[in-house]
Amino acid sequence: MLDRISLTRFRNHEVTELGGTSRFNLLVGENGAGKTNVLEALSLLAPGRGLRRAALADMVQHDADTGFTIGADLRQEDGEAIRLGTYTESDHPARRRVRINGAEGSATGLGEWLALTWLTPAMDGLFTGPAADRRRFMDRMALALDPAHAAYASRYEAALRERNRLLADDRAPESAWLDAIEAQMVEHGGRLIAGRAMLVDTLMSRIAHMPSEPFARPALTYAPGGTDSAESLSQALFDGRARDRAAQRTLSGPHRDELEVVHAAKRVPAAQSSTGEQKAMLVAITLAHAALAAQGRSGVLLLDEVAAHLDPVRRAALFDQLAASGAQVWMTGTELAPFDSISNEAAVWRVTGGSVERI
Repeated sequence: MLDRISLTRFRNHEVTELGGTSRFNLLVGENGAGKTNVLEALSLLAPGRGLRRAALADMVQHDADTGFTIGADLRQEDGEAIRLGTYTESDHPARRRVRINGAEGSATGLGEWLALTWLTPAMDGLFTGPAADRRRFMDRMALALDPAHAAYASRYEAALRERNRLLADDRAPESAWLDAIEAQMVEHGGRLIAGRAMLVDTLMSRIAHMPSEPFARPALTYAPGGTDSAESLSQALFDGRARDRAAQRTLSGPHRDELEVVHAAKRVPAAQSSTGEQKAMLVAITLAHAALAAQGRSGVLLLDEVAAHLDPVRRAALFDQLAASGAQVWMTGTELAPFDSISNEAAVWRVTGGSVERI
């Protein structure tokens, strides 16, 4: 569980501290007050670019001449607290630094302590948007289960960019160069494929044991982008060199993977389901993943403006399943009323213009 959270020069928060946290934590205030900024800060205590995927320089408070700092104590079951921190410096504004118990660390190292996931209004179009969004969604969920997944994804993407650069060059690339780059793609891409496949299998096992109502039960399928293993990826890259050179890009591999989601009861693709059904399926996936992520490591779930858009039945079911997930939960809302049933057991803060007050 995260506690003693501090934000310094982050977005509209000059100096903000939140202590005495609980299993449920509520941030209440008007739109634009800085509630989501707190969630974004917490999301940076994991590998990756955070829930907004923003540039680091955009996260620094306006007119600040130094970088931002985010810190939190991770309280463990034995009572010991691990101090997690991430920050930027003015002389390297595009580089995110990490400290774990005061020692220099890495973003991947944060993932070894904490499993973070989130659901925001920006994700409402996940099923109808581009496949790249669903790949990122898979990778973020896989990362919460395996901290090394981020490294596999970034290294594969780096090798893919290099191969595409060679393919687009007017001069034919030497076979030895392609051999070396493709070896990297196979190594990291094979692990990327395995991680995504395991994630979807594990999620479906969890979803199968969840109630079918009131959240529509989704059926998830991992659809590889032409290759489903390191071995088949290696062969596809070699066989596709002439075709890929003509296209000036790599046409097969995990960068073309897809996450297929279907409304299980109606057997209708999620993209063709109603807006309410899509939201319900997204909530179901998030709940299933939160419960999985909280096994073995401390789990934290960030929910931005979720409760207010659910009817009372779904809201009650959401709170019940969150309580059973084992994760620490952070939720935002413009008013406290939607959280009446859990407000007595929650830590509640009023957020106003970048200032936070316990209520």
